Amino acid sequence: MTTAPHQSLSLTKVLLAEDEESFIDALVVGLAREGFDVTVARDGNEAIRLFDEVAPDLILLDLMLPKLSGIDVCRAIRARSSVPIIMVTAKGTEIDTVVGLEVGADDYVAKPYRLRELVARMRAVLRRTPSTDPAPRAAAGVDRPGGRQPAASSQLEAGGIVVDTDRHLVFVRGEEVHLRRKEFELLTLLMENVGRVLTRDVLIDRVWGADYYGDTKTLDVHIKRLRSHLEEDPSSPRLITTIRGVGYRFDEPRPPQR
Repeated sequence: MTTAPHQSLSLTKVLLAEDEESFIDALVVGLAREGFDVTVARDGNEAIRLFDEVAPDLILLDLMLPKLSGIDVCRAIRARSSVPIIMVTAKGTEIDTVVGLEVGADDYVAKPYRLRELVARMRAVLRRTPSTDPAPRAAAGVDRPGGRQPAASSQLEAGGIVVDTDRHLVFVRGEEVHLRRKEFELLTLLMENVGRVLTRDVLIDRVWGADYYGDTKTLDVHIKRLRSHLEEDPSSPRLITTIRGVGYRFDEPRPPQR
């Protein structure tokens, strides 16, 4: 384990899961200068162990780790925490990016990268993240057996989907589903604008923030995940419609004509 010098309780704690010593040395020094307290894990198993010990504010997670891949580490951490995760990949291919986002990473960077860009992304993700790390949605739902609907509160309802914005609950045709934070925010925004086309730029700015440094694949991956939860046939979506070259629209399907 390597920790940056001059630790302070006020520093943002970062877990760096990386096995390339050249990157480790440069990042520990560079991030310490930017006000981060860095703990290093050199393989996937150590990353999971140190996550529990350190309780980091943010994780920089290399895709290609010994013993346990970054994808598996991300999946394991996402099962119990919504801590921000930035995936780091040397490959930079679309499939690596999509897989990383599919398992819950908030953003990604491809090697080689500039420290200034990485720090900007780290700070942008931290600004978009609540100060408290809520329990995973699956754990939060154990006291509501049978998909019981919540009491009336601030709700959005369309197309058989109910979003309770106060309680952070989503029901699909009467059954509760558990969405990740960004999926929930994206669905809420779409359902607040039923029948209106929201451009890709608007969706990214409102959900990821105007200072988002990633590309638009992130939006597409989240739309795909939402459809898998909401649509009766995700391959032929009727609720979240793609407006080619523009963005997306939440539609309320018309009942079939007799």
